[in-house]
Amino acid sequence: MSLDPRQRLNDALRETRPLAVAVSGGVDSLTLAETAHRLLGADRALMVHAASPAVPAEATRRVRDAAARAGWSLRVVEAGEFADPNYRANPVNRCFFCKTNLYATIRRVTDRTMVSGANLDDLGEYRPGLDAAREHGVRHPYVEAGLDKAAVRALARDLGLGAVAELPAAPCLSSRVETGIRIEPETLAFIHAVEGLVSRTLDASTGPRRAVRCRVRAAGIVVELDPDSLAALDGSRRSALAAEILAGAPANLPEAPVRFMAYRTGSAFLTGAAR
Repeated sequence: MSLDPRQRLNDALRETRPLAVAVSGGVDSLTLAETAHRLLGADRALMVHAASPAVPAEATRRVRDAAARAGWSLRVVEAGEFADPNYRANPVNRCFFCKTNLYATIRRVTDRTMVSGANLDDLGEYRPGLDAAREHGVRHPYVEAGLDKAAVRALARDLGLGAVAELPAAPCLSSRVETGIRIEPETLAFIHAVEGLVSRTLDASTGPRRAVRCRVRAAGIVVELDPDSLAALDGSRRSALAAEILAGAPANLPEAPVRFMAYRTGSAFLTGAAR
């Protein structure tokens, strides 16, 4: 008889102990961290969070709050990816350099086996960070146990993690910058501010949004929204938002129009004419 996926997850974590969980602040890693802590305890499950200009401040707060509430063993580190010229150049495999810096930093903190919150759904996408994980011996307990994103969210609900279970997908801020455009902290701060501005504007009239992305492209700034949000913005509201967005754009970005489009994953990889 085959084991339940959650039992397989527990078995993978027990087999890996003592371990270090890379905790980004999203639903996957927070749920894995809480599962590992409850199963193994603070002595055998270390959580490591990398603070960075590419990580929204609220994600770091979320990790710190979860650690304080549950009694995790937590280390907050600087991954140092902004000192890496390969990362800053923003090639198509930028995530490889980001994760390489992250895992190298965790290895300097601990010699425990590293685990990530990658799940089965991640295997169907272009994820150069998985190559870096493989090079550093990182294990993926969800993948080993056969859990996809929906199963992770269900686990988070069963663990009583509340709002964590419903967190929208939130890849790092650098993922919003089109391949080939240099990664600058000012650009990432601007992207985060725009997404907050648009979310607040829409939430005030139509309720919480499922997807808000600010993309920085060579051809201009694109705000991507889920269909309901996009439909809720009439011409005058789009014009007002565009003007406010441009007023806050950093000097390192060229003057360019602001467009509103339907949300799609991976569009920061678009280059050339395919914008």
